[in-house]
Amino acid sequence: MSVLLIGIGHRFRRDDGVGPFVADHVRARGLSGIRVECHHGEGTGLMALWRGAERVVAVDAMASGAPPGTVRDWDVAAEAVPAALFPKSSHTFGLAEGIAMARLLGGLPPHFTVIGVEGRDFSAGEGLTPAVERAAVQVAEDLCRRLP
Repeated sequence: MSVLLIGIGHRFRRDDGVGPFVADHVRARGLSGIRVECHHGEGTGLMALWRGAERVVAVDAMASGAPPGTVRDWDVAAEAVPAALFPKSSHTFGLAEGIAMARLLGGLPPHFTVIGVEGRDFSAGEGLTPAVERAAVQVAEDLCRRLP
């Protein structure tokens, strides 16, 4: 079964770029069976992106108050993804809302994991903070070992 890996976030908002950072790392490995996409995180666009996929892994920055670099994952089939943990910019219909809507409409992929990496700095600028970058490299390496 092929996998769709979605790196969610904005590269020019520091730690919010963790999803694209992980996606770039996995893409560079050139593993077969993994389709890698980056997305800014608007929910309806995400729903269109994962439509028809069997297995999805989405990586996004979270802001839960945990130490920067903390990693948490959710099996979307088994539990709801807490919307309050994932920062939004100009849109309020983000990853968690897209998942909830897809669930209601019967369009949720059967195998779907969300990986959240706790960020510290979401200000304008490039580059991840050190703890988030270390966590992102670890997440990417773990995904390369586990997928497809």
